[in-house]
Amino acid sequence: MDFNDLISQYSWEDIQHKIYRSTTEDVERALNASHRSLEHFMALISPAAEPYLEQMAHLSRYYTQQRFGKTIQFYIPLYLTNSCSNHCIYCGFSYNNDIKRVILNEEQIMQEVKAIKALGDFQHILLVTGENPRDAGVEYLEKAIRLIKPYFQSISIEVQPLKEEEYKRLCEAGLNAVYCYQETYNKERYKVYHPKGMKSKYDWRLQAFDRMGRAGLHKIGLGVLIGLEDWRTDVFMMATHLRYLQKQYWQTKYSISFPRIRPHQGEHFQPNVVMHDKELAQVLFAFRLFDPDLEITLSTRESKEFRDNMATLGVTSLSAGSKTDPGGYAVYKHELEQFIINDARTPDEVMAMVKKRGYEVVWKDWDLALQTDS
Repeated sequence: MDFNDLISQYSWEDIQHKIYRSTTEDVERALNASHRSLEHFMALISPAAEPYLEQMAHLSRYYTQQRFGKTIQFYIPLYLTNSCSNHCIYCGFSYNNDIKRVILNEEQIMQEVKAIKALGDFQHILLVTGENPRDAGVEYLEKAIRLIKPYFQSISIEVQPLKEEEYKRLCEAGLNAVYCYQETYNKERYKVYHPKGMKSKYDWRLQAFDRMGRAGLHKIGLGVLIGLEDWRTDVFMMATHLRYLQKQYWQTKYSISFPRIRPHQGEHFQPNVVMHDKELAQVLFAFRLFDPDLEITLSTRESKEFRDNMATLGVTSLSAGSKTDPGGYAVYKHELEQFIINDARTPDEVMAMVKKRGYEVVWKDWDLALQTDS
């Protein structure tokens, strides 16, 4: 049984009602538990947990320091192409948007790498593409990974879902991690946001995580896009997915993020649900209490004020100096971006913030560092 079979047993409406019916007694039981279940997580993301945010923040900081020390890992995204065959109504790369489309060639990729290296000692890079398997598929990705491998200790991708054998192929080329966002676990509403293209196939995307696990990836990253459906129900479904993957593929590391919709060029999509900073903090704390070993990422989608506040309260990974357009570091300038970033500080400025709070910046992936030391 894969996760698609498991999640089909859940009713979105039933889960939603159960979350909102959580009581203060449920929250207190969750806070006092030594090991927290999905039922405990449900209480921690409920409205009933809002008066307990300070207590949750203290516990989140304690667990994070216990597992990761006073460290924040830095990574940087490198967008390879904005070409996409999907129509996603919330995305700047959507096929229907009238923007200039580019796919970086090897010379341009190396220009971008040189510019990234000039920004800081980044060792963890995330390669991002639109979903265009014909022109930027596994062969293109393999060449890009082999090209940049000498310059980075950890290479991740955020691309279209691939076949199991394609994930294995990229691992052999030097891939360490895959980040994939289901966007929403509400199957009935999923196609409203993804009406055309391969991304409209809900099951194919959902099953990608099992394919990653079977391929033996070092790390898998999950996420939902906040603003599409009820965020409390979506993050509960994601926690359920996480638990399933951890049991099935226990040797794999896991990372999680919860990006909120940002403005972009093209079609103007207004979020159906608005998550306030206080609520995003609640979700972050809830996941840390649910799984103290989980890596939690905040990208430059979030404001510098929020990222500064969360840096010591549960986050383990921050992007810095990010560009969300292919060629944005050296080749092109801000005309092709997927979304407008919210924290435009340089890596040095973000590093100064981290150090001011008594934390250390880790430029490389600490899991790989531990493997090397052993």
